[in-house]
Amino acid sequence: KVKGKEMHPDSVGCVHHLFSRRCSRKRAFQIAKSFLPILEWLPNYRVKEWLISDIISGISTGLVATLQGLAYALLVAVPVGFGLYSAFFPILIYFFLGTSRHISVGPFPVVSLMVGSVVLSMAPDENFLIEGSNATGTNVTEALIDTESRDAQRVLIASTLTFLVGILQVIFGVLQIGFIVRYLADPLVGGFTTAAAFQVLVSQLNIVLNISTKNMDMFYAVIFIFQTLVETFEKIGTTNIADLVAGLLTIFVCMVVKEINDRFKHKIPIPIPIEVIVVIATGISYAADLEKKYNAGIVRSIPRGFLPPEPPNVSLFSQMIAASFSIAVVAYAIAVSVGKVYATKYDYAIDGNQEFIAFGFSNIFSGAFSCFVATTALSRTAVQESTGGKTQVAGIISAGIVLISIVALGKLLEPLQKSVLAAVVIANLKGMFMQVFDVPRLWRQNKVDAMIWVFTCIASIILGLDLGLLAGLLFGLLTVVLRVIEPEGVKILKFSSPIFYANIDGLKSSLKSTVGFDAVKVYNKRLKALRKIQKLIKKGKLKATKVGLFKNIYVSFETDEEPEDNQDPQVPTKEVEIQVDWNSELPVKVNIPKVPIHSLILDFGAVTFLDIVAVRSIKTIIKEFERIDVRVYFPVMTFFYSDNLISQLERGAFFDDTVRKDIFFLTVHDAVLYIRNQMTYSDNQDPIFEKVRISSSTFPFLPSSSHHS
Repeated sequence: KVKGKEMHPDSVGCVHHLFSRRCSRKRAFQIAKSFLPILEWLPNYRVKEWLISDIISGISTGLVATLQGLAYALLVAVPVGFGLYSAFFPILIYFFLGTSRHISVGPFPVVSLMVGSVVLSMAPDENFLIEGSNATGTNVTEALIDTESRDAQRVLIASTLTFLVGILQVIFGVLQIGFIVRYLADPLVGGFTTAAAFQVLVSQLNIVLNISTKNMDMFYAVIFIFQTLVETFEKIGTTNIADLVAGLLTIFVCMVVKEINDRFKHKIPIPIPIEVIVVIATGISYAADLEKKYNAGIVRSIPRGFLPPEPPNVSLFSQMIAASFSIAVVAYAIAVSVGKVYATKYDYAIDGNQEFIAFGFSNIFSGAFSCFVATTALSRTAVQESTGGKTQVAGIISAGIVLISIVALGKLLEPLQKSVLAAVVIANLKGMFMQVFDVPRLWRQNKVDAMIWVFTCIASIILGLDLGLLAGLLFGLLTVVLRVIEPEGVKILKFSSPIFYANIDGLKSSLKSTVGFDAVKVYNKRLKALRKIQKLIKKGKLKATKVGLFKNIYVSFETDEEPEDNQDPQVPTKEVEIQVDWNSELPVKVNIPKVPIHSLILDFGAVTFLDIVAVRSIKTIIKEFERIDVRVYFPVMTFFYSDNLISQLERGAFFDDTVRKDIFFLTVHDAVLYIRNQMTYSDNQDPIFEKVRISSSTFPFLPSSSHHS
């Protein structure tokens, strides 16, 4: 109705149609924004406030990304020019799909090394020996190698692996399993990245020294490390002094400047971009003609422009599927971990599942353009954020700087020594090596976490990065299981949602299936058995002694004096307390379910709400278990939840003489300690013994003076 008048049916239909269209459009736009986060933040972009900062940040980050792209290509064992592609293409897709405003997308040393492991295992030098060369046995380094074919095959393998990693990441995102990163605990990641840093260091030694060594399969980590170190020391006499000096000087300068940036970060408005400054080495190399005069190893060739896109070699998928899974997870975990740091700092949220999708499509797209797997690097992201970057506009501008290097400036970097690039890689490992000092702190705080760190690190060094990560993950999960293992006689159940009328029946059903018995049924069966036992005693078919043993049932009672044979058995007496072991074989044919527990812990740490139905039901559950001698306890996690939950229980008349507040604890651990303490001070009787009061008139052999204690 409009102003008291009914609307025409056609008008009603029209309004409904317009409203439906408006709702459907709004819904469609919401869906589009969830898949394309750029639609959320770009319309709100503050041009006057943010654009200048993003431009400055993008230029600084782009210069760093250019040099790091060249350096990290060495880890992948592909020509350095392909590192520029890997620093450019992934940003283009992440700009539209990513939810982090600050991370700088591109190569990262640990992930690059993992990709390089696959590349070297599938395309070793031995597969590209020129026919007729003097290669014998392991003397591959002195043989002639078809480097052009080898490099082409390695690029194809790296790009195919990148494509497959992208597919897996998209699948993970679509299936909403971004939670997988939760299982990569900080100690595990710390141990893994430290081991990876060690392998990166070893892999770059021969480049800094310009020593020719055999390319080993990095999956066989111990063999790779041992063989590389042995060959390096055997050929230490052939070290190229020009490359060694340039490498050591670069490492020293980079580390000193990075230390200055760290110590004076509050006083220096913009961190000194040392990676850019070392490009001066290119000018020195060119001016001094180090290649011809000192036989220095230089980049030599950087392709100008782009290669046409190529499809992945699908036939290789089966050989790299296992490695691609671990690379996909590690690359994602690194990016999300770094992204969360800055999201927390600037008070916005990142979507874990959308990040999987964003990096997945970035890697699929990049894989078609001869790139290797992209994630982010903390050092590069720190440059982007600290130089004033506000949004991914800075990221797209940094891609523009890399683009300029690809199409125009690449030739200017060809005289750059490879030892300088390797030194940049090594200098950027400082933060990962410093994680070693976390171990003593972890040991003081939590010895299990320290063991996870050490185990993962050693496993990754011995088994390789892929198997080491898996071993560390399994070890970490095992420690979790051991830390939450239920003590004997105790059952622990955790509830992670509000409890109310709609799910209380499900809670009861879950409780029965978990403990393995129905408390009400157990109680009724025991009463039935007791009635039969009473009848047998009255008929004299069961006989008790002072110690309480007759047939297969244990009965104990307490009296003030010894029973006498001449007492009248029919004189009524007071009650006596008997104890029956219900888990033993009884002299009556009643099938009584076994009760293997004496304590039940209901973990309500994540329960924030209880309605009146839930309160009454839980109180009933407590009493049902109490009467079969199973105590119930409630950990409530935090003081906030404790106060809130107990207030709700009080309003629901939960507490009385039998249900008291002393059954509530702060944590599960506190409840377990209390139970163990109670068991320590209890007597040596089986805690499963059931206590039931029966009139002594049913026991014809008891004296009239008997009474219960």
